[in-house]
Amino acid sequence: ERVREIGVHKALGMTPRQTVAMVLTSVTVTGLVAGAVGVPLGVALHGRVLPAMGDSVGLRLPDSVIAVYHGAELLPLALGGLLIATLGALLPAGWAARARTATALRTE
Repeated sequence: ERVREIGVHKALGMTPRQTVAMVLTSVTVTGLVAGAVGVPLGVALHGRVLPAMGDSVGLRLPDSVIAVYHGAELLPLALGGLLIATLGALLPAGWAARARTATALRTE
């Protein structure tokens, strides 16, 4: 379905550069949401698992060991989701840009 949509756009005059931009833009929201959800979830999981691991061997871990993430470090981690999504979409975007219009339109 997506290949056919790209074929229609290319038939209407979309350039390869515009095709790459369209594919990369479509993953931007997914990457931002993944970073925004994944980082707080990971920090919460870290805060639950690490003390449980310490308790299982009879240790009480100090707060300096558990609270290792600071606010300034979390933003680059969240933007990592965007970076991973963009890098992951580069290869399919190149394929879509090189695809022949007639082939893409015949795809069902």
